[in-house]
Amino acid sequence: MLPRPPKAVVFDMDGLLLDSEVLYRSSILSAAAKQGLPLGPSIYEGMLGRPWTGISELLRAHYGRDFDADAFRVVWLEHFNLLLDTELRLKAGVTALLDILDRHDIPRAICTSSGHDQVRHHMQPLGVLDRFHHIIAQGDYARGKPDPDPYLAAADRLGVAPQDCLALEDSHNGIRSAAAAGMMAVMVPDLLQPTDEIRALCAFVADSLDHCCAFFDARGTLRS
Repeated sequence: MLPRPPKAVVFDMDGLLLDSEVLYRSSILSAAAKQGLPLGPSIYEGMLGRPWTGISELLRAHYGRDFDADAFRVVWLEHFNLLLDTELRLKAGVTALLDILDRHDIPRAICTSSGHDQVRHHMQPLGVLDRFHHIIAQGDYARGKPDPDPYLAAADRLGVAPQDCLALEDSHNGIRSAAAAGMMAVMVPDLLQPTDEIRALCAFVADSLDHCCAFFDARGTLRS
């Protein structure tokens, strides 16, 4: 199912490890409604996988160059944090896949557009943060997804060539980033389904992280 056995695995966070994209969507829609801002699905979908700098530019392109994106972000995060404390969960298959990687001593990293503080805040209470060898977050690379910099930084930190890394992503921008870095990009759809463009960039499209466990047999080698 993959072109070669992965020597490392790189995970996106939101929508891939965490069932958080639905919370982001709910909170940004409620924040926009509170401020009387029309926000259609095409705008929100364009935000997925981007760092805040990219999101703020997208909002200004949509609402006008004078739009105060930073002020809107404050309202958005207020709505998001209300949901976070009670509704944040791991996605199905996270623990099972990490167990397989542990058994076969395969290194792994988180590669996210979020900041390090957000990674710790979201992941630590769920008990899995220390199961990742490296965290690559905002500030660790020059250009965010969809540029390849985040995944190139992850490969460098792991000490594994990009082509030998398996990248797991749920967003189109994440797949673009991982593929541009030369990794074996696998999409695990969350809010977005793959387009023809994205399928062409993917080594595989999986139904879930449980499905990704099938990449490895009982010996931890690649299934053909």
